[in-house]
Amino acid sequence: MSDILALSAREMARAIRERRLSPVETMQAVLDRMDAGRSLNAFITVVAEQALADAKRAEDAVMQGAHLPPLHGIPYSVKDLLNTAGVRTTMGSALFADNIPKEDAVAVARAKQAGAILIGKTTTPEFGHKQLTEGPIFGLTLNPINRSVTCGASSGGAAVALAAGMGPLALGTDGGGSIRIPAACCGVVGFKATLGAIPHLQVPDLFSANSFAGPMARDVADTALFYDVLAGPDRLDPFGQARPQQWAGPDQVKGLRVGWMPRCGNSLLDPEVEWATQAAVQSMAESGAIVEQIELDFVSLEPHFLVMLESAIASRVAPRMEAFRTRLDPHLITTVEAGLRHSAVDLQNAGAARSGMFREVQAMLQRFDVIVSPVLTAPPAPLDERLPDGPVLVAGQESGRIRGGWYPYTFPFNLTGHPALALPCGKTQAGLPIGLQIVGAWYSDQTLLKIAMQVEQLLAGRWKADVHLV
Repeated sequence: MSDILALSAREMARAIRERRLSPVETMQAVLDRMDAGRSLNAFITVVAEQALADAKRAEDAVMQGAHLPPLHGIPYSVKDLLNTAGVRTTMGSALFADNIPKEDAVAVARAKQAGAILIGKTTTPEFGHKQLTEGPIFGLTLNPINRSVTCGASSGGAAVALAAGMGPLALGTDGGGSIRIPAACCGVVGFKATLGAIPHLQVPDLFSANSFAGPMARDVADTALFYDVLAGPDRLDPFGQARPQQWAGPDQVKGLRVGWMPRCGNSLLDPEVEWATQAAVQSMAESGAIVEQIELDFVSLEPHFLVMLESAIASRVAPRMEAFRTRLDPHLITTVEAGLRHSAVDLQNAGAARSGMFREVQAMLQRFDVIVSPVLTAPPAPLDERLPDGPVLVAGQESGRIRGGWYPYTFPFNLTGHPALALPCGKTQAGLPIGLQIVGAWYSDQTLLKIAMQVEQLLAGRWKADVHLV
């Protein structure tokens, strides 16, 4: 079983096509691992019977010599913020505890069409609103690398499932780093593509969208494989229309112009994180990249990001909050109440700040092909009273509010829409993973993934995406 669990999605797909691996055998191994790892609390809903039935149909298709799509028979999970037809989708909340959608989210439908088989819905804080994967309807999700530290959020269950061998692919969402942060905390890969590249129609206000659906895996190549089946235009997404490729830079590390951003307005950076990410950039330079250190003031964007986040949560939850108050996360209630205090002028000012940061990033990406940074200012934070609001300790010092103090590198790219990928680049002396973020121009997604694969090869040995047995 362990041998099957350690396979990449690419290896699984090849073995299934060549009849060396049975889809049913594969699915049973994954379901057994999910059962053995229940204490990690990575899933809200498991669809074992449905998954095995789908695996049997996949196996029949193989034996009949049918045409097989690229992910035929591959188990995958879906974060419980994305709709799955006929399968409970709770948003991590008692408000939607009995919600069974009639239609799949676009990304889910595309994964299904590509042959992937749903195994269950992974944990998320209510509506993905905070940076700790816990909630009243499921409890606390634990990091399989070290259960005393956070697994990140809000796609925490997705990252834990990958790290623990519960399927080689996961579909997450990212509203401020929610794919990249748990990827960094659990030593896996997460990709937030260009705005609209993977249509996300569940966002209530499509024109002010800063939430993304995206692929997660244990290496970049599997992430790219999953991206290829998820991406493509959709006429109902204003940012997801047919578009020309606009990448003008190299698709390799040699000659790549790199803007290295170790800080982005934050005064604190953990020395181990700084060393590991700096060493990764140095490896790129030694392979021919042209590196120059830069800084953008992302921390100043935090209050504006909070206006947008809290207002959006309030608009969705406030009408039903009183009827469910005793069953909701107190932190969600606090978030809603904060959102109700924001004015229309506050929201307009936040939009203007978002536009200003977009212009700054665009100007930087005229000078550089990619921007490279840490994912987080510090390793995965301990599970203590400082989460989910902080201040997180960075090198023993309080960092301020959690977004500006722990993940200032991630949330601004949700507002600017640029593609951003997180991959492991090393580990601390205590064995905790450290993440590197690579950001590119709009619509450079496939080229960015190619570059990330090369960077991953350069960093081979500093972090190996092993399946962490539980």
